Amino acid sequence: MAAVATSHTAADTATDVFEAHRSLLTAVAYRMLGRVADAEDVVQEAWLRWSGADRDAVRDPRGFLVRVTTRLAIDRLRQAQSRREAYVGPWLPEPLVTDLGHAVPDTAERALLAESVSLAVLVVLESLSPLERAVFVLREAFGFAYGEIATALDRTEPAVRQLAGRARRHVEERKPRFEVDPAQRRDLTERFLAAARDGDLEGLLTLLAPDVRLIGDSGGKSKAPLRVMETADKIARFMVAVAQDAGQHPELAFTEINGGPALVLFADGRPDTVLSLDVADGLVQAVYIVRNPDKLAHLVHLAPPAGGTPGDAAQ
Repeated sequence: MAAVATSHTAADTATDVFEAHRSLLTAVAYRMLGRVADAEDVVQEAWLRWSGADRDAVRDPRGFLVRVTTRLAIDRLRQAQSRREAYVGPWLPEPLVTDLGHAVPDTAERALLAESVSLAVLVVLESLSPLERAVFVLREAFGFAYGEIATALDRTEPAVRQLAGRARRHVEERKPRFEVDPAQRRDLTERFLAAARDGDLEGLLTLLAPDVRLIGDSGGKSKAPLRVMETADKIARFMVAVAQDAGQHPELAFTEINGGPALVLFADGRPDTVLSLDVADGLVQAVYIVRNPDKLAHLVHLAPPAGGTPGDAAQ
């Protein structure tokens, strides 16, 4: 009986330690892969590695788990990159429901986390090599020391510093400017929606930056532009046409996705579209539309109740 009790205690301890770090591991994996399902698969594989490891020999469980998760994510990212070459149309990350406003009250910390998970930054991270992306995520998003990252990636610290500098310059050169203040972004999102729904072309044009871009991701499985759209006039006309097709009273919900306010539109109770805006200088700089059903199924729980309004959705 004592041996059985000891076994249960060891298993419980292993589970408790892993669960204490699960949110960190999931956050690292998602920023590496840009897909919720892939991140969850990686974390599950990390659990299997942890449960089968000689845990008595692990002096730093957090470091061990981050190392395993990062290496698994690198392997999966390399596989995914070859598949994305055959992807139909632009590729966007899978929308991630966040709640940074409540979980991270500190403004500076919230801004850092919101930026690290934003669609704009995740799109830029796609152009990094898997190793550069791992270094950037661990260093810039989570503040890991260079020595810790070197251990996780089995690289020397000078090599990691070189990777970090290259990745940081690459991201800074390509990252769009955007406002992280959620109140301003939500206000502009609501005005954007109202103008499109009302067919107010001139009103929309006043909200759009002259060089605004629209990126639609359908994976070829639903209607969306197969190329990036540019110029305020083209995008305003497109949004008015889309809104008219959707009708005056679409089923929709406001929520926080990838660190900022976003709209989730539903059709027959199923998530159909996620719309998110990048905002800077009081104008919309980029419009992101995700319509690939494979990337939206996990958002079904956000559907507003029958007869509900956008304000009834999760905030």
